Amino acid sequence: MAKTTEDTPRSKQPAKKPRKVYSGMIKDKARTMARLVAAVGKVIQKNGYPALSAASVARECGLNKQLVWTYFGGLDNLVEEYLLQRDFWKAAAKKIVENLLKEPEKIGPDQVSSLLQNQLEGVLKDKALQKIIHWELGEKNRILRKLADDREAIGEQLFEVMPPDFEASGVDMRARLALIIGGIYYLSLHAKTNGSSFCGIDLNLEEGKERIAQAIRDLIFEAYEKAGVAK
Repeated sequence: MAKTTEDTPRSKQPAKKPRKVYSGMIKDKARTMARLVAAVGKVIQKNGYPALSAASVARECGLNKQLVWTYFGGLDNLVEEYLLQRDFWKAAAKKIVENLLKEPEKIGPDQVSSLLQNQLEGVLKDKALQKIIHWELGEKNRILRKLADDREAIGEQLFEVMPPDFEASGVDMRARLALIIGGIYYLSLHAKTNGSSFCGIDLNLEEGKERIAQAIRDLIFEAYEKAGVAK
């Protein structure tokens, strides 16, 4: 007769296998959090930031609004998580800027105008980003300020490697870019919010978009020419 476990000395008993950590609840929590984060973006796109509430977010994804507090500690933290995950401002330009910074000596009007035209294209296509710009302009908010500061930090990297000749030429490249980028934001929001033209140009039409893109290119090339910066 085989010995029972009770008859076997402890030193010879097979070691107990460690229990597997049950991951079902962890996965469910992660999926629920992801649904809540995604729902924030859907509410913003549909009705704008004034419509954001725990109830509207929960309703959008079919969950109990109490989960907003359970998993995020409140609506503000949930919205902050959404903004950080979307990585607004960085996502559109970060890769392009990083590539330019690898060879700063090659940065010229072609590269700068292409970067700005990509920004125009990005704002025109991204409905959530359009709503975030509205939000940034209409309300003081800690996380939105952080996003704005991040955007500035990316731009500053480019300014640091721009030709030093600009400073001595009297061409204020920072001011020119501020006007161009501000125009990109406003014209994009105007076209997508009101669906109307501005100065007779409709950015909802390919022809209108091409005219603005060409104007951006002309302004950048004229700045380089005026500064006498050879590229």
